[in-house]
Amino acid sequence: MSERGGSRGGQGRSGGGRPGGSGGNSGSGRGGQGRSGGPGGQGRSGGPGGQGRSGGPGGGRPDGRGRPERSSGPRDSQRGPRREGDRQDRPRRDTDREAPRRIEGPPIPEGVHPDQLDKGVRRLLTSLTPGKADAVASHLVAAGILIDEDPDLAYKHARTARELAPRIGVIREAAGETAYAAGRWADAISELRAAKRMTGSYDHIPLIADAERALGRPERALKVIADAREKLEDTDLRVEASIVAAGARRDLGQLDAALAVLQQEPLHHSSPTTWLARLRYAYADALAEAGRTQDALEWFHRVLAADPQHATDAQERITALESS
Repeated sequence: MSERGGSRGGQGRSGGGRPGGSGGNSGSGRGGQGRSGGPGGQGRSGGPGGQGRSGGPGGGRPDGRGRPERSSGPRDSQRGPRREGDRQDRPRRDTDREAPRRIEGPPIPEGVHPDQLDKGVRRLLTSLTPGKADAVASHLVAAGILIDEDPDLAYKHARTARELAPRIGVIREAAGETAYAAGRWADAISELRAAKRMTGSYDHIPLIADAERALGRPERALKVIADAREKLEDTDLRVEASIVAAGARRDLGQLDAALAVLQQEPLHHSSPTTWLARLRYAYADALAEAGRTQDALEWFHRVLAADPQHATDAQERITALESS
């Protein structure tokens, strides 16, 4: 993830099949549920000292301006057209004013404090009242802490923060990341697209595309990536997008095209990095699906060279291939 929020690492994915589980094993992810073919690890929302983002429309437009007011019913032709601000159709009473909506969210876990939120994210909450800012910060911190162990509860915390402050981009981002972690694909797409509109960031393109794959729309996933390709300047972000694109090609039965996509990335990079381990894993997994067992074994061994922390299941894949 990028440096704009209070998130912490993401769900691991790898290889080929759909994010829901088919095809590929959970090898190359960064500490989460392994899912095939996807980005694995874009940031997460709200954790202490982390990265992450989110925030979004929640009523009104992404730029913060509300929707135009609409008439509640047909106009009375005998009274003539209603002018802006004319409320003659019913008396104005103080009781007509809408009371502030009480937002109920999950309880804040013990030990969670708003000061644990990344300072950069906390500064984005200065438009809120102090009490609301503390509540939002606490829910974001809780979401970041819970995202790996209980992604559904993490999503509830991020969703509560979104309802409290719907027009702050970093909060919409958190809602999208936790929705993705919880497998709420449609919600993830909606929230992350809103965050992109509000922040101008392309950091979540792989997650958006991967969620499209999970919904059974590989063609749309490929379009999401193609439309944003020139904006993906960071190597790790570009690699994650290619891993998702290769998975989409495999969803479509285009295995040779999937291998070609991965071959365009720096498979022979010399320094061990998380993205390199994930890239090599996706490539080895595609080779195994293509029946090129010896080539797959070679690249699973290369995954181990780029994965000194053994975050992937490459060794198990090697054992399985050697015994088959």
